[in-house]
Amino acid sequence: MSHSQHTDNSMPLIAHLTELRTRLLRIVVTVLVVFAALFYFSQDIYALVAAPLRAYLPEGATMIATGVASPFLTPFKLTMVVALFLSMPIILYQIWSFIAPGLYKHEKRIAVPLMVCSVALFYAGMAFAYFVVFPIMFGFFASVTPEGVEMMTDIGQYLDFVLTLFFAFGVAFQIPIATFLLAWIGIVDVTTLRKSRPYVIVGCFLVGMLLTPPDVFSQTLLALPMWFLYEIGVIFGGLVEKKRRPEDASSDEQQPPVQP
Repeated sequence: MSHSQHTDNSMPLIAHLTELRTRLLRIVVTVLVVFAALFYFSQDIYALVAAPLRAYLPEGATMIATGVASPFLTPFKLTMVVALFLSMPIILYQIWSFIAPGLYKHEKRIAVPLMVCSVALFYAGMAFAYFVVFPIMFGFFASVTPEGVEMMTDIGQYLDFVLTLFFAFGVAFQIPIATFLLAWIGIVDVTTLRKSRPYVIVGCFLVGMLLTPPDVFSQTLLALPMWFLYEIGVIFGGLVEKKRRPEDASSDEQQPPVQP
């Protein structure tokens, strides 16, 4: 056991709780500072998020606010969520700083790249939703609006809708991390992951059906990237297994032969 682990394990419970409180306070302060910096631009941020839908609204149509306080509360809520998303690297760093002393050296070596990749993939999932999925989805919705019906979306309902999709795509883009971890820890080997491919494809479409609106376009646009990301995770999991095999073989060679 390393010296850092020894000191960490012998640290009393009160010290752990104090450390945890400090980390949580730093997270809250970070989110509030980012929120304060963005609050002045809250209307612009909402306009940016609403742009994919507004591009497909009929000429002369606008978004509406059915709640009395919606014009203020909806951009406020969006700005808070944006502040939380932008603070994610610092939030993860604080979590990492809290758990790192209890990890082994080889665990620390793999954890940092995984955390960086996780944040990057979450942002990539949100960007994919905004730039690829939203234009196709809202274009489809606008095209199937019945005759005589004016398409005027409530700003609060729209925000809840897009935040759900942002979160769904952000989480879905974590699949390579999850697949890699399963292979790295040894819970599932890569051969099993490859054999599970048909079930995974069906599962991706089921998740797409549950997390997106009831149209084939948005379901497929979530399911296909999930499948693609699963395959990436399987490839990296295979590389980990190949790297581990020589290490296992060398450790076997070092062991003395069993006497009959």
